[in-house]
Amino acid sequence: MNSIKVNKINSNKIFFTSLFFLATSLSALAQNSTINAAAFKQAIASPKAQVLDVRTATEFNGGHIQHALQANWMDAKEFANRTQHLDKNETVYVYCQAGGRSASAQNYLVQQGYKVVNLEGGMSNWKMNGFPVEGAGNKPQMRVEDFNKTVQNSQWVLVDVGAEWCPPCRKMLPVLAELKSKSKTPYYFLAVDGGNDVEVMKSIHSEALPTFVIYKNGKEVWRHEGLVTLQEFTNVFTKN
Repeated sequence: MNSIKVNKINSNKIFFTSLFFLATSLSALAQNSTINAAAFKQAIASPKAQVLDVRTATEFNGGHIQHALQANWMDAKEFANRTQHLDKNETVYVYCQAGGRSASAQNYLVQQGYKVVNLEGGMSNWKMNGFPVEGAGNKPQMRVEDFNKTVQNSQWVLVDVGAEWCPPCRKMLPVLAELKSKSKTPYYFLAVDGGNDVEVMKSIHSEALPTFVIYKNGKEVWRHEGLVTLQEFTNVFTKN
């Protein structure tokens, strides 16, 4: 009798343990899967959703999904640098042009501990469904002459070479906002579009995003690539 009871308890344990692992596996599968365009559109409806375009900057500028970040999967250094700033507590929704590159990027990100969902068929499938695309226009570049004139005509200029779709650039927004409200040194803030103002970037030898350059009386006194703290900015203004 006792033997039957013990066996029954063990059977229940095995059943519920199996059920738990099945549910966990299904949950992980749902978070690291490939879904069609309609499901993808619904999943990223929130403006806070982490959407990652893994194509090149040129492809991205030719048209991308709203609120998307960009990191070129074919550039290993760029991809690693930019994606390290993604939130591991939230799902990352990736896409490329046809689904191949994003599938490879998905595998990489999963190995790094991210929950990732891939868009089946990529941007081609997205467009075939008639879903909206942003940035498919020809935005005029900032002229090098205008850039130089601004730098020369202000005592202090903080140049921010960044882009809305660059993860670390977006992470810098609250720091820059705090600097603007707390800085005791008046300065001119000049934003250079890292996805568009190519000639200006060449003229100041800027390649990484974000890049911050501070000029005083027309001369460069400080430069930094990547994230910067409020204190680091303040120190430059104070010591120069």
